[in-house]
Amino acid sequence: MSKPKADDAAGVNEQMEQEAQVESEVKNVTDSAEENVTEMPGEVQELTLEQALERLANAEEAAEKAKGDLLRVQAEMQNLRRRTEQDIEKAHKYGQEKFSTELLSVMDNLERALDAASQHDDEVVKAIYEGVDLTLKSFNDCFSKFAIESVDPLGEPFDPQLHQAMSMQDAPDAEPNTIISVMQKGYTLHGRVIRPAMVMVAKGKEPTPKIDEEV
Repeated sequence: MSKPKADDAAGVNEQMEQEAQVESEVKNVTDSAEENVTEMPGEVQELTLEQALERLANAEEAAEKAKGDLLRVQAEMQNLRRRTEQDIEKAHKYGQEKFSTELLSVMDNLERALDAASQHDDEVVKAIYEGVDLTLKSFNDCFSKFAIESVDPLGEPFDPQLHQAMSMQDAPDAEPNTIISVMQKGYTLHGRVIRPAMVMVAKGKEPTPKIDEEV
């Protein structure tokens, strides 16, 4: 009955010896690794740190450059979007400029016909007058809807941006450079001149010549 106990004791001792051997081998490996790290030259460690700092600096520089490129691209996109919006707005505003200019002669003819019809008392002419007047009012409403405004500058100072001077005349009762007659009204489309007003402008007063008196 004592033999199995002896075998058990021998097995335990053998296991303990194996564990001690493993621990010893682990300790040897750890000591060897620490020794290798300790024996690493200081120059190599410093060089590695310098390389890391250099790489960090390069990465920061690249990040700043990428950030600058991104901001520049964003600014260019904003400018492009703004220009596109302005072009679209101008296209909406002035796209009908040619068509509007063609309508001006029709408006001129209606106004002349209305003025001529107003000088007659005939019943037929009165009926024509009423029809022309209604048509002219419709045209004016249409012009207002599309921001077409007339330029009728009688009595105003001459403005070369809005007016075209056809002639200059003496006008004692008018200020110099004042419009004394409008031969044809002008028109603007959203504030842009599509036809300048044809006008007559008052001349400036000429200075009275001096007469030398003989003593």
